[in-house]
Amino acid sequence: MSARATRTAMAVVLALTVAGCGAGDDRASDDRGTGAVTVFAAASLTETFRRIGKDFEAANPGSTVTLNLAGSSALANQINQGAPADVFASAAPANMATVTEAGNADGTPGVFARNQLVIAVPRGNPAGVTGLADLSRSGVKVALCATQVPCGAAARTALDAAGIALTPVTLEQDVKGALAKVKLGEVDAALVYRTDARAASGDVTAVEFPESARAINDYPIVALKDAPNPAGARAFVAYVRSAPAQAVLAEAGFQTP
Repeated sequence: MSARATRTAMAVVLALTVAGCGAGDDRASDDRGTGAVTVFAAASLTETFRRIGKDFEAANPGSTVTLNLAGSSALANQINQGAPADVFASAAPANMATVTEAGNADGTPGVFARNQLVIAVPRGNPAGVTGLADLSRSGVKVALCATQVPCGAAARTALDAAGIALTPVTLEQDVKGALAKVKLGEVDAALVYRTDARAASGDVTAVEFPESARAINDYPIVALKDAPNPAGARAFVAYVRSAPAQAVLAEAGFQTP
């Protein structure tokens, strides 16, 4: 083979190699949202994240989203104890800080939604609850979230702002637990998020109260440092901040950050 022919052949091989590398990079970019993505999310995100998870799967063929839904404090503890997870979505910055301060976040958390408390009462409001002051009346049974979870901390802030002291008949580990007590008729009222009351509107009525404006919760989200699927984690976080996911959150009653 002549020197010129040899140089031509080498150039062709080099071009094909570069093209192949480029194609591989494109495939890697396309695969950012594929594979299994495990999301630890606050209980108050149950309905919205189930829908957002399905929408993410539809937008990213080959992906599957698994949700672990519980109180933010419990989820933070699970993550810090080594539970395998890709994403953490908390109902309050304090619980997110537990994870970031332990060095388990990949990057800086970003707030993607806000939420506000209402008083949930059974349909028909048999106890005649119209505001926070009514919760301290004799004989009115109230459910609150435990203070270590975001809905409990927000309830305490609102009650303190109103100067109201009350003794709940139960302290629940997440907002769904408090709401369930109302739905089952075991209590006359519970302080829950507006979004949860709206999702259960067939069973409960939401009573707004002005002091809730003093206890609005920010919801931060972050990919996790030891995520089994780092690319999928980043893709899911980005999707939650996208316009389609934000529309789902707004429809459920969340406020924009």
